[in-house]
Amino acid sequence: MDSIERFYATVEGRPADRPAAWLGMPDIHAQPALFECYGVKNIHELKLAVGDDFYAVEVPYKSETASAIYAAFDWYMNGSDVDAEERTLTTPGCFAEAEELEDLEFFPWPDPEKYIDVAECKRRADSAPEDKVGLGIMWSAHFQDTCAAFGMETALMNMVANPEIYEAVNEKVLEFYLKANKIFYEATRGKLHAVLIGNDMGSQRGLMISPEMVREFVMPGCKKLVEQAHSYGLKVIYHSCGSIIDIIPDLIEAGVDVVHPIQALAAGMDPQNLKEKFEGKVAFCGGVDTQELLVHGSAEDVRGKVRELRSLFPTGLIISPSHEAILPDVPPKNIKALFDEAQKIYEKS
Repeated sequence: MDSIERFYATVEGRPADRPAAWLGMPDIHAQPALFECYGVKNIHELKLAVGDDFYAVEVPYKSETASAIYAAFDWYMNGSDVDAEERTLTTPGCFAEAEELEDLEFFPWPDPEKYIDVAECKRRADSAPEDKVGLGIMWSAHFQDTCAAFGMETALMNMVANPEIYEAVNEKVLEFYLKANKIFYEATRGKLHAVLIGNDMGSQRGLMISPEMVREFVMPGCKKLVEQAHSYGLKVIYHSCGSIIDIIPDLIEAGVDVVHPIQALAAGMDPQNLKEKFEGKVAFCGGVDTQELLVHGSAEDVRGKVRELRSLFPTGLIISPSHEAILPDVPPKNIKALFDEAQKIYEKS
């Protein structure tokens, strides 16, 4: 099997020669050590040397105040690009004092058509090797952005006390992402196989808001984004850190193909529990713990975890670190151990 065949088999629950495996997106400060470990010079060479089944393609976005699409909104109204380096939802945003819909009218909502270079979209997609899974990194994090627009505490209070104003901002954010994604999907048509979309809704112990509030305020947007991606023939990998077990059925109902990243130490997110509850209903991506195992474990510990995951999920699990951003505290030898074990073809007994 090549990477694309392996990906579809893994996601669709069909037998595969081995699981599909994704490196994720190493933090810029973690990259030099990985380059040295693999004897490569850049991230493109690293992906090939690791044997990654995926090739991530990010949306090229550049405006007066943002150098990444996830930082497109200048919620602090100071012209900064702070979210690109140091995202925070707790700082009060520009709508912190808003109480009426009229209080939202001053904000200069960006038009993605002005800031997404279509030719660059095509160039980035064309750079993906033909035998790799083209993965569009969309994010489209409308819940997180709406929280940042108010400041999280105010946003959550508005969900209860002033839902109309919360929904008004959420709809504008969602409108932006649907338009941006359409531009990217049209430009890369036929080049991608899957997209990563997400909203962080979980903490270590449970959801940040109730399941009922997730269903009311997050899932309608999730469904629109999933349907849009599916209309272009793309599989959807939906990201949320933390314990999200209570709303995985809602993600399945919304049409999500793969739940990412299985934060293995979060409550209820251990692979055995997920297998028992959801096997055959949705695929997963992740499972190799980045909180303790990859940071403090030995290479043999990592190989053992990969063997365990492969035994639990002979298919239906994309093997990957349990966070897409590999940080500098992860020894490169452990990433190598992860991929070396994930790529072995086991003899059938």
